[in-house]
Amino acid sequence: MSQIFPLNPAHPMPLYAQLTRAIQFAITTGRLRIGEQLPTVRQLAVELRVNANTVAKVYAELEREGILETRRGVGTFVGARHFEAKSRQDPKELLHELADRFVEEAQAMGFSVDDLLDQLQSRRKRR
Repeated sequence: MSQIFPLNPAHPMPLYAQLTRAIQFAITTGRLRIGEQLPTVRQLAVELRVNANTVAKVYAELEREGILETRRGVGTFVGARHFEAKSRQDPKELLHELADRFVEEAQAMGFSVDDLLDQLQSRRKRR
């Protein structure tokens, strides 16, 4: 799982935020599928070499958002409710949310919106 959830302790973004983004990205890209079980808090903490409280905080936050669901005595799974609701959401609203997350993450890395726009324009010209 550490290959799916790469964390960089030297990065300015806190580890819990990196892990949150990594789990969301793995789900979005299909590396984790709806209904798939995630490692236990302890297993993932050991594998990623982070505090178990960090993993527990991420799991709890993603569960509150409906992205994960915990089944007592069974484990933590990628939830379907969140994605069913997303599929009914307006595409323009989804794009707006994506842009907000993108800008937020870039700013956490020290990039400005202008830096992002320059990079996007550069990519657009290459295609």
